[in-house]
Amino acid sequence: MATRAVSRTRPAGRSRTRAKPTARGAVLRRRLIAAAVVLVVLYAGYMLWFRNLSWFAIDDVMVKGATTNERAIQSAVDGVAGDMTTLHIKDGELRDAVAHFPTVASVSATTSFPHGLEVTITERLPVAYVRAGGHSTAVSADGYLLTGASFDEKQLPRIEGAAPQGPRLDEDAAAQAAILGATPEPLRNRVTASNWDDDRGGVVLDLRNGPEVRFGDGSRARDKWDAAVAVLSSDERGSPSYLDVSVPDRPVSGG
Repeated sequence: MATRAVSRTRPAGRSRTRAKPTARGAVLRRRLIAAAVVLVVLYAGYMLWFRNLSWFAIDDVMVKGATTNERAIQSAVDGVAGDMTTLHIKDGELRDAVAHFPTVASVSATTSFPHGLEVTITERLPVAYVRAGGHSTAVSADGYLLTGASFDEKQLPRIEGAAPQGPRLDEDAAAQAAILGATPEPLRNRVTASNWDDDRGGVVLDLRNGPEVRFGDGSRARDKWDAAVAVLSSDERGSPSYLDVSVPDRPVSGG
């Protein structure tokens, strides 16, 4: 019986060929690239030209929050606002314009279309005062001399022996300001004196009807006050002559 040989050659119609990119895919890519270029051009046009158009020029400036040097601060803001538009607020220029006013802690701005600008000043608040050059000057918790700021000496503690260095307090006095700035509200009117004493570890505050409180340096001011309040409010504290919270996790009383 005759047998038929079976060819192992794969039929030509079933051979696999690698598919080439379709014309549709190439068109889609070109359209995406063109759209991206248009977006870049539009963004560049907005940043470099449109947002600086005189159509949006600022001609109505309101400054809020300033209670010291109000007119000077308003004038400084007006001086730089003329180079801005409601679509292009230059925050750096605003900060630089008021940076030389020690009472200004921060500045922010919002706009009202098409020509209005509202600038909000956050001020440094007096927490104590110093005597320098025969004058009393308020100081902030971060150690700035608040020249021109009004205050009542009867309502603020005095930092003794301060030696200002330019617009700021020296290191020892700045540590006292940091501690005084963190004083809890119920205790503010009980602070009668503040000074720096190396022999007693640094910042020392005297409290009316209470012990002297030793804080060490000006770091962790709130933690140290929390520790002091916890001891002062305890029924078991007795009547110590001093309370040391320089290490707030381990307060020590004695005397």
